[in-house]
Amino acid sequence: MLDKIHTDIASALADIVDGSTVLVGGFGGAGLPYELVHGLIEQGARDLTIVNNNSGAGHDGLAALVDAGRVRKMICSFPKAANPKSDPQIFSRWYKEGRIELELVPQGTIVERLRAAAAGLGGVYCPTGVGTLLAKGKDVRVIGGKPYLLELPLHGDFALIKAHQGDRWGNLSYRKAARNFNPVMAMAAKVTIAQVHQTLDPGQLDPEHVITPGIFVQRVVGIPGAHT
Repeated sequence: MLDKIHTDIASALADIVDGSTVLVGGFGGAGLPYELVHGLIEQGARDLTIVNNNSGAGHDGLAALVDAGRVRKMICSFPKAANPKSDPQIFSRWYKEGRIELELVPQGTIVERLRAAAAGLGGVYCPTGVGTLLAKGKDVRVIGGKPYLLELPLHGDFALIKAHQGDRWGNLSYRKAARNFNPVMAMAAKVTIAQVHQTLDPGQLDPEHVITPGIFVQRVVGIPGAHT
């Protein structure tokens, strides 16, 4: 009987190895799988490439992962917190000290690169970044009289995502804006690990409410009352 439920975070994260590319869902704190990220700190994998909307804020979540020295490279759109005066800016400090790499990618471009990876495409042409430093080294093609940059797929070895409900087959539903990047990241990774507020039996989750089909999810960890 197919059952993707893991009873503990450690077993779900056990095979993440040094040097992995890890897609992490969330827009700021909304939809960020805090418990999985902190489980990754305990797991010990190093030299990670992390893909997220931002580089982390405060002292927990992605900021804690960076401060633990586990991240070699960050691929994100917003490497600074929304309120630099009240935030410790952990990533900024590490970057200024030359201890971490940054690939800055516009937010919409990150999504399209993830979609390309999910769909098995060789890349997508985007207008964002034309004529800027972000265009350096990229193929430029004029389509309909307008220049576009070739952006390559953004694949993940693993994806850590957060959903509201999940069943033992891996089908997931999300809560409002906490959906954000989670569904597309689930599709772009070789192994997707989802933390959910509620674990359900097959049939309890209305098929009309399934946003991420179980075919894209390998492991589900139930964490009631998790960090919202």
